[in-house]
Amino acid sequence: MKQNRMSPIRLIPFSFLAAILIGALLLMLPISTADGEVTDPMTALFTSTTSVCVTGLVVVDTYSHWSFFGQLVILVLIQTGGLGVITVVSLLMLAGKKKLYLGDRMLLSDALNIDKKKGLLSFVRRIFRGVLIVEGIGAFLFALEFVPRLGLWKGIWASVFQSVSAFCNAGMDVVGPDSMISLRGSPLIMGVTMALIVLGGLGFVVWFDLIDTLKKGFRRIRLSEHTKLVLILTGLLILGGTLFILASEFNNPATIGNMDLPHKIENSLFQSITFRTAGFASVPQDKLNDLTCMGGTVLMFIGGSPVGTAGGVKTVTAFLFLLNALSYITRRKENVIFGKAVSGELMRKSAAIFFFSMISIFIMTGLLIAAEGLSQTDAFYEVVSALGTVGLSRGITPTLGFVGQLVIIVSMYFGRIGPISIAILVAREKGTDNSITHAKGKFYVG
Repeated sequence: MKQNRMSPIRLIPFSFLAAILIGALLLMLPISTADGEVTDPMTALFTSTTSVCVTGLVVVDTYSHWSFFGQLVILVLIQTGGLGVITVVSLLMLAGKKKLYLGDRMLLSDALNIDKKKGLLSFVRRIFRGVLIVEGIGAFLFALEFVPRLGLWKGIWASVFQSVSAFCNAGMDVVGPDSMISLRGSPLIMGVTMALIVLGGLGFVVWFDLIDTLKKGFRRIRLSEHTKLVLILTGLLILGGTLFILASEFNNPATIGNMDLPHKIENSLFQSITFRTAGFASVPQDKLNDLTCMGGTVLMFIGGSPVGTAGGVKTVTAFLFLLNALSYITRRKENVIFGKAVSGELMRKSAAIFFFSMISIFIMTGLLIAAEGLSQTDAFYEVVSALGTVGLSRGITPTLGFVGQLVIIVSMYFGRIGPISIAILVAREKGTDNSITHAKGKFYVG
């Protein structure tokens, strides 16, 4: 008997929506709040969305409003959203010795946004083990600082929460109301947080390529073209962002202006890394000058790298979009990276993701300005942060009304599933190629 299966283009967004709604219902329970009261539906929905979409924008303080149970629900939602709902469900099926059929494997491949059918389950298991190891190490290192500060149990819980949140690029914590501002004096916490953010944002493909290559010995290092591109782009964005923020905020007394040079560099580096989908803040975001905000929105829009926990259009997507324009200008017949040609389909996919992401930003910014009467800078910053699943805020999110919160909720949801859905929509599937070739028309552009 033939089973009717929902297509991946519908099932993947639906899985995230289902996780959000389940999370919202759990967060509405009295047991989820510190005072034992029922949380209103909009606040619960907003918190669940920001958790599943690993964004980090909040309308209530995570550390004070929610009980341990509520924070645990949020942590599970962050981990689920960071790995992807389909991936987590597949892992649970594997743990329960359930067989994954061909359709399940194809769906999992689409959810991960990779063209990998052979060895896919081994790849997923490897992701799970790698995530546990990295988050475990992060939690242990955080505990060295948090346990003496907060006590044994609260310190351990804060360490686990911080590690998962940083690795999944969620930007939420249970330490205090000012994110990392009160913790920026700790090199350990700052350093471990930055390391986890970068590791989560590199992507699992890059992880395993680096590990497998190093196992062969330094004399035989042969990284894939994708890994080399991601490492170069990540390094350039982090370094360029650090120098830009350092120069832009150097004399701003409300951010890094009163710090000595080493701390200015450290906090500029942290801001550069956190701009790219993490959401932790070591300086007040509403005190950043307009030039820094403008540069920051570019970093937020680009985000991390493919097949990882970060959001944004992704580094490779943005690079291919730029490469396509440069190839036209230089009259190259094909797009080549490290001696390897990039397929036309991949170039079209990158252009589609880039285009629809830009359109979404302008629409949502316009709606937020109309609904809340915000300045263009504040509205644009908030929307890009939501769509890029970053979570940085200029203090606007807690003040939003119903419509404004709804705009941000939709932005966070679309930012988490939008690029994936668009990629699947424009991806070539069997039987969807045009069978008719038309005569070339004469059109003019530019």
